[in-house]
This record gives sequence, structure tokens and C-alpha cells, in this order.
Amino acid sequence: MSDTRENVEEAVAAAFHEEWGQVVATLIRVTGDWDLAEECAQDAFAQALDRWRRDGVPRRPGAWLTTTARNRALDVLRREAVGAEKLREAAVLARDTGDGYDGYGGHDEYGEGGDGSGVADDRLRLIFTCCHPALPVEARVALTLRTLAGLTTPEIARAFLVPEATMAQRLVRAKRKIRNAGIPYRVPPAHLLPERTTGVLGVVYLLFNEGYAASSGADLLRTGLSAEALRLARLLARLMPDEPEVLGLLALLLLHDARRGTRVDADGELVTLEDQDRTAWDRARIDEGTALLETALRRRGPGPYQIQAAIAACHTTARTAADTDWADIAALYGELERLVPSAVVRLNRAVAVGMARSTDAGLALVAELERGGELAEYHLLPATRADLLRRSGRTEQAAQAYARALELVENEAERRFLERRLAECRRTPP
Repeated sequence: MSDTRENVEEAVAAAFHEEWGQVVATLIRVTGDWDLAEECAQDAFAQALDRWRRDGVPRRPGAWLTTTARNRALDVLRREAVGAEKLREAAVLARDTGDGYDGYGGHDEYGEGGDGSGVADDRLRLIFTCCHPALPVEARVALTLRTLAGLTTPEIARAFLVPEATMAQRLVRAKRKIRNAGIPYRVPPAHLLPERTTGVLGVVYLLFNEGYAASSGADLLRTGLSAEALRLARLLARLMPDEPEVLGLLALLLLHDARRGTRVDADGELVTLEDQDRTAWDRARIDEGTALLETALRRRGPGPYQIQAAIAACHTTARTAADTDWADIAALYGELERLVPSAVVRLNRAVAVGMARSTDAGLALVAELERGGELAEYHLLPATRADLLRRSGRTEQAAQAYARALELVENEAERRFLERRLAECRRTPP
């Protein structure tokens, strides 16, 4: 039975969010060609719009998409006469997407990898493959976000706070280096995994961030991305249970995700941390996250993810917003800045200092960042200035800063929130 156009479009959109990374990862594993894998995956999704409308949405969309993309890849390989070896490798994909397809490339996600790495999950294998030491760390992370999650180049550029053209060049160079150097789709043995861990953790962290606070679009949350990042973080924790930063990252994601249900209201409008209903936070996730953090800290290998998890714990364990230990948070951000001397970390520290000491102290730090120019196109810089000014009663200046933030913001839920704040400031006498 055929489905309506609306039903099919919704099904394809849902499949894209849930299956894109898996389809591409499985194709790359066989072909070793990033561009071919993406091209064939895109073709499969395009075919789905027509075929599913005619034949109905398949019971297992992921299997249908992977098989269709595989067939397209086989056709391309045959036409280009790549050779019998590639075609023999492609036969592996045919087996993986047969009746035994389980949604993760035919593997037990917690099983032992056949190569001795212990990494059986195809998506996690792709992350480790992309995070090859021959590539710069930022290129490793960016390429994986593009390939695994299907994030657009503009979305990735915003995550790294660089121009879109710059990020596009990085992605092209990374793919070219993989191709020219013959870097295989292969995970190193278990004892060499730690040399790629920094990049892998960065991928999972940024994937979660895009799901938790979408850089653009109508909705603040992209729950599918956040859920996938949590799944990958749990896999990593099982794979490397003695790595404190792995545990710290999982703790951080759990503590943030515990608040997810209260970050928007019934109408999809953004709710700030101080206005969220703390009784609705997921206590089980908070307890799990804090326990993992304590375990990580006992390993005495402090790192950025553990510090961020400690900051998140300060928020989630405070009974009310007024009980938040901002002095402790400001100190933690100072330590984080020592390890990760980025402008975004300094901006977050400015917020904490503004809450712990005085709004003027926070504004002084914001002014330093404005003079530095690194965050000139980042909407949260003027938004932070606006909030500190609003809290200090300087509503006219706050309105100007909110107006600047509105020129830069690209997420519609955040835009509506800033518009409400701007309207409040304009209604309040200076």
C-alpha cells in the first residue's frame, strides 16, 4: 500500500536523522572512499522519496537504504573498473545488509572487533578511523561530524567558530589526505586506541552539543543526535573503563541530558537554567553522572571533560537556582581555561564571575573578549553582555546588546527568546 507524500517525507526525514551515519559508515568500510559513500547514500535517500511513496515505507528503513546505497556503489565501481578486489570487498556489505541486518552494520555493538581492537560498532569504528593521527585534530573531528552525523558544513563551521569556506577547505583536505595516503578504514589494535581518544571524545562531545542546542533551524533540541552521542559515550566507557576522561565525558553528557526535558516549554520556547523546573530533572541520570564523575576523579587524571562535568554537577545538585555555588563554578572555569585556553571558555567564565562577584566584573571580562575579536560573529558574546547589563538594571544598554545578538543568532528558538528579552528591556525604564 502506498503512503501519502507527507507520511513519506516524514519517514525519510526520520530515517535521515537515524540512519545516515550508519549507511555512510558501512559504505566507507567497504569502498574506502568518503565521497563515493556520501554520494551513494544521498542517492538512496532520494530514491526513497519516490519508491516509498509507491511501495510503502519498508519495515526496516535502515536495511533498505543501506542495500540501495550498496547497489549504487557496486554500479559505480563496476563502471569505473576499480578491480575485482573492491568488488570482493563489496560482497561483505551485501552480507551485512541481508536478513541479519540489526541496524549497526550487522555487528553486536558490545562484541569484540574481529581485528583485535574490541570496537565492533560501525559508527564507533568510523570515528576511530577518521581520528587517524595523520590528520590534524580539528580535521578529524570535523570530517567525522560531516560523515557520521550528516551535519552540514555550515553547522560544523559554527561549532568551530570559523567561516564556512574555511571549514569546507579543511574537509576537502582531510578527504584528500586519506585518499592519497591510503589510510584504510581500519581501527588500530586496542593498545593504540588512546592515541586517537582525544579526537574521538571531541566528536562525541560536539555531536551531543548540536543535539542539545542546535546551531540553526526551528527547534532548540535535536534529540536523535543527543541520544546517539550518549550511546557512543557509553560504548566508549565500556571499551576504555580506566580512562578518566572517557568517564568524565559520559558524566558530562548525562548531567546535561538530565535537564533536557525542561529546556523548552510546551510551546517549544527556550527556558533558561534558572527558570527550569528542577523537580522535573531526571534524578537517575544525575545520580549516574555524579557517580561516574567521582569514579573518574579518583583516577587522578583530571582533564577538560571532568572539569566540565564538575561544573554541570554544581548546577544539577543545587536545590534551587539561588543555591548555585557560582564561586566554585568560576574557579572551575579558571582551571578549564588553563587546560583549554579558548575564547568560549573565557566567555563562560565571564558569566560565572558575573554571578559570583559582580556584574561589572563579568562585563570587564566580556569587554576583553570583544577587544580580542575571536567571537565577533558569535551571538552568545553580545547575549552575555546583554544579560549582565539587564541584571544590573542598565536596560537601555542591554537592549542594544540584545539587538546585536539578534543579528547573529541562527536558531529560531533562541531568536524568539532574545526577542522577548529585548522587548522586556524596552518596556523597562532605564
